[in-house]
Amino acid sequence: MRIRIVDAFSTRPFTGNPAGVVVLDADGFPSVRWMQDVAREANQSETAFAHPLPPGGEADWALRWFTPTTEVAMCGHATLATAHVLHTTGKATGTVRFATRSGVLTTTANDDATFTMDFPTARLTPVKVPLSVTRGLDSAPIRCAYDTGPQVGDLLVELADEESVDCLSPDFAALAGQDGRGVIVTARADAADGSYDVRTRCFFPDVGIDEDPVTGSAHTALAPFWAARLGRSTLTSLQGGDRTGLVHIQLRGDRTLLTGSAVTVIDGELLDTL
Repeated sequence: MRIRIVDAFSTRPFTGNPAGVVVLDADGFPSVRWMQDVAREANQSETAFAHPLPPGGEADWALRWFTPTTEVAMCGHATLATAHVLHTTGKATGTVRFATRSGVLTTTANDDATFTMDFPTARLTPVKVPLSVTRGLDSAPIRCAYDTGPQVGDLLVELADEESVDCLSPDFAALAGQDGRGVIVTARADAADGSYDVRTRCFFPDVGIDEDPVTGSAHTALAPFWAARLGRSTLTSLQGGDRTGLVHIQLRGDRTLLTGSAVTVIDGELLDTL
């Protein structure tokens, strides 16, 4: 059985967000304990496990995602990584439908070697910022905050400017213990070349990820947030601290399309197979 490490939302190795991908031949998932052990050993933000489904159903593959410490309900970059592996190994072409805990999610291979994912748009509810988050972000000036709803499960906060996002050095112990998955921090970009519209970083210490380089699922909340402020439904987000990647976003009502590239960096063999 093979395991691959794929850098998602990137066109070259060692950038973007790395994900583990395990494509299973069986018609079901192995034990949760085994998948969690593999995810812990791979030690990536998420490791994805996929197995084929019988033809004729609403989905082609079943897909689950695990951080080093827990299973999560939605993950964008590991979905992109899985689609990349299925296409580059000849196991899939065109559009692939994944059955997940967040419903059926589709990925479509584009002519320019990118993939477009179709995810549900998050619902945003205004909230007050917990004092622990203000402290955890080192008292960064916060303009507003939103609960991203149960599917995403994050607190989204807007900072005053892009420099405030870039300069963050969070206290992860202070950020831990929130009600949801973690914290999305964002600001309008001031890049002179206009190569991206939004600057973002994401912190998830409660699920074993202090900072996630490029978080696809977070952009299902960033899409309606920034579309309303920028007055357009198509935009590009630059996310990350030490590692960065670009997410191209298109808001379509209750669905959000996320487009990015991926590259396989490691292709290895799992010796302890089930």
